[in-house]
Amino acid sequence: MLVRELRTRPEPWRPYAAGIRRRWLVWFHGPEWVLKWTAYYLSRWALLEVLEYLSIFSVLIAVIFYFSESGDRAKQKHYQAWQVINTAQGKGGSGGRIEALQELNADGVPLTGVDASAAFLQGVSLPHARLSRSNFSGADLRDSDFSRSDFSWSDLQSANFRHAKLNGVLLANANFSDADLAGAELRNSDLSGARLTNADLRDADLGGVRWGRVTDIRGANIYGVRNPPDGFASWALAHGAVSVRGDD
Repeated sequence: MLVRELRTRPEPWRPYAAGIRRRWLVWFHGPEWVLKWTAYYLSRWALLEVLEYLSIFSVLIAVIFYFSESGDRAKQKHYQAWQVINTAQGKGGSGGRIEALQELNADGVPLTGVDASAAFLQGVSLPHARLSRSNFSGADLRDSDFSRSDFSWSDLQSANFRHAKLNGVLLANANFSDADLAGAELRNSDLSGARLTNADLRDADLGGVRWGRVTDIRGANIYGVRNPPDGFASWALAHGAVSVRGDD
């Protein structure tokens, strides 16, 4: 809130100067006296008060424009993020895709159908992401976090999910052929219709996994799986899976 102080009229020079005890101090008090009179006249000048109100009003207008254009700024930010992702399609390395994907997901933008094949995305964090029908084949996703995301109908062939967090993920009809899931957390995930041909599941945490309609598990290595659901290991071995300590 703007508060203006109405200044009292300063003393004339003679009474003011008479109060100065040492005459050599007049040179210092003279400019002070001039400034007091200047401030007095300016405090009574209505134009300055109007200008102060206008400066406050301009700030208010700037704030209104800033918030009114927030939607356009968000669209521009999302467009640039998608541009980074699409430009780097099919290329190795990150190419800024980790930041772009995380930014879009944080803003609640669906990532359905995104193509990040062969990308280096180690440590990417995309919890609750909508990634159905996406392509992460051959991608390096070690130590990533996809908790409670949707990977249904996605191409995850030969992807490296070592020690990734896939808890509560919808993996229905996803293709995990030749994928590396060693040490990954898959607790309470849905593997209905998923293809796990030749997948490496060693030491993976399968607690609460829904596996009843897994399409193919031939050649998958289930050595040391943690918390396997009842009947899973025997069923997997009966349908072509193996349990081997080493990579062979």
